[in-house]
Amino acid sequence: MERKRWLWSAGCAGLMLVGGWAGAQEAQAPASSSPGDTPASSAAIRKRLQEQDERINAMRQQIDAQVAQLGAMRKELAQQQADYRALRHAVGAQELAQQRGGNLGGSGANASTEPMPAPGAVEPVAAAQEQTVGQAPPTDTRPPEVAPISNQPGVLTPKGKLVIEPSYQFGYSSADQVDLVGYTVIPAILIGLIDVRTVRTTTQTTTLTARYGFTNRFELEVRVPYVWTGSNIVSREIFTGTATNNVLSSSGSGLGDIEATARYQFNDGGADKPYFVGWFRFKSRTGTDPFEVTTDCVTRCVENVTGTGLPLQLPTGSGFYSAQPGMTWLLPSDPVVFFGNLSYLYNFERHGVWEDLVLGRQYLGNVRIGNVGDVSIGMGFALNDKATLSIGYDQSFIGVTKEMGQTVPGSTKIWLGQLLIGGAYRLSPTRTVNFTLGAGVTRDTPDVLVTVRVPMTL
Repeated sequence: MERKRWLWSAGCAGLMLVGGWAGAQEAQAPASSSPGDTPASSAAIRKRLQEQDERINAMRQQIDAQVAQLGAMRKELAQQQADYRALRHAVGAQELAQQRGGNLGGSGANASTEPMPAPGAVEPVAAAQEQTVGQAPPTDTRPPEVAPISNQPGVLTPKGKLVIEPSYQFGYSSADQVDLVGYTVIPAILIGLIDVRTVRTTTQTTTLTARYGFTNRFELEVRVPYVWTGSNIVSREIFTGTATNNVLSSSGSGLGDIEATARYQFNDGGADKPYFVGWFRFKSRTGTDPFEVTTDCVTRCVENVTGTGLPLQLPTGSGFYSAQPGMTWLLPSDPVVFFGNLSYLYNFERHGVWEDLVLGRQYLGNVRIGNVGDVSIGMGFALNDKATLSIGYDQSFIGVTKEMGQTVPGSTKIWLGQLLIGGAYRLSPTRTVNFTLGAGVTRDTPDVLVTVRVPMTL
């Protein structure tokens, strides 16, 4: 019995040893299999690293493409700056100053820019260089603005805009006149009277001008002047025993001659290309004409038998209807703008004219005053983005006055020359102050002529 118990115990112990050995073998099996799995895990890691390298290279390529695109944009910007300088060369500094104030069509909300390409949609560098960036400045077909020195502006009013321009003009002239009444016995010896006169005339004119642009090339203008003029004539008759001067003063004021002008720009100029603006002016005779004022004569004034032969009241108008075609040209040539005017003023003949005298009326018949040919030239340049300066010369030729087809005694052809200096300062985008100074260079031209204008765009 004890032997069976011992055998049973020995068998149980043997089974336990066999089970332990089998469990140890099973536990060692996974440990021994791990070295065989190492190559597969390394291959997976290398594959993941390679994929990450490929993504990094793709991102580098995108960055390089975007850098190339930025370079193309810089080139486009440089080209636009070159176009800007060419535009400045073409239209002048003052026009560009207005555009810099906010008139560029491609600025603000109207600007156009291309978005950056999405990742994976990288374009070649050549295609990026052809890409349009931004919006080019608009082409301006208007002539450059210069400080005006005449009544004919070079820049027309834009379409749909109204310009109101009040102005004031002051003119002064003085002339010496010597009348010899008698006969000479030998040269330099006069038997008779010597009448020496000094005539000083002051004229002040306030004008209200309105201009409206029907298109960018066509405008109409109406001018309504109010004139005040005064004259002082100082005279002394030598060899009459008098030691005092005689002074005759006269003046006149009232509405002047209303006039209307139409202007049309024929072409689109540019840098070193002229602009041509044609115009036609019609002048009425709404002012007081010379035949309506009373003249200090008893008989015909040209004979001057009695009286001074001078008007007791000065007229405010010419007394004749007039038509004046003309042409204005402007040539931009950086940094200045050359300009000029050419015109011809035709005065219509008046029929059945009567002249008022102190003791009645005198019939003169048909009267035609001399026509006027005018030519002027000048140049203007910008001092800064607000101020401009102009200088020029104006030359006019006036024909003789005829009465009943015959030249009026004492009427001669007259040449008028005037040196003009003008300046303009822009107070705001819609308001400018213009100043013009004219100095006479011939005897019959007014000594000084000062004009101030304030055009306001509505």
